[in-house]
Amino acid sequence: QTPMYFFLRHLAFTDLGYSTAVGPKMLANIVTRQKTIPYNWCAAQLAFFILFIISELFILSAMAYDRYVAICNPLLYTVIMSPRVCWALVAVPYLHSAFLSLITTIKIFISSFCGHNIINHFYCDSLPLLTLPCSSTRDIELIILIFSVFNLVSSLLVVLVSYILILLAILKMHSAEGRHKAFSTCGSHLTVVVILYATLFFMYVQPKSSHSFDSDKMASVFYTLIIPMLNPLIYSLRN
Repeated sequence: QTPMYFFLRHLAFTDLGYSTAVGPKMLANIVTRQKTIPYNWCAAQLAFFILFIISELFILSAMAYDRYVAICNPLLYTVIMSPRVCWALVAVPYLHSAFLSLITTIKIFISSFCGHNIINHFYCDSLPLLTLPCSSTRDIELIILIFSVFNLVSSLLVVLVSYILILLAILKMHSAEGRHKAFSTCGSHLTVVVILYATLFFMYVQPKSSHSFDSDKMASVFYTLIIPMLNPLIYSLRN
């Protein structure tokens, strides 16, 4: 019932959410060789994917804050990380990501589409979809870029500040056993953060002109399917 496992449950939920939004349809396309998706399903897939992937970013930053409190303020840990605070740290990301998911999905799917509507991807992601509308997509691209930078930078900033303070606290420890325990406490979370953020920065925080959809597809396989598989393994090894 500790906060760490509370956040791990929600991390598992978001991993399951965005991998389920992508994985089953991708496997069905491979088996049936019919690489099509209905209009409404495509919109739903995009909406659920955005909802869960953004939620995961902020849950990981909440976990970093939890580790900071556990190491730097152990005596006040149960007071600071009360059940109400823990629920707030996951409820706000869910609401924020639901809002962004609706805005992005609606803005893309109210556009007028023309041509063959062939998506150069294995699921309905925002960047490949933006190549399909006949009308200008500049405002949608700007919204996606601004929100992507905000979500990635703000959540990563919380993680970096938390770990800088954790590192300073560890360096002040005189006991080698205490330092080892602190590092082992943060090791699994830090591994997950580095893998996910590196992939997402590569995918979303770059101009559209420099995008290569082939490399994007490889990165997408990594963070939509491989990372959700790795996370339970990383935390299981930690336990």
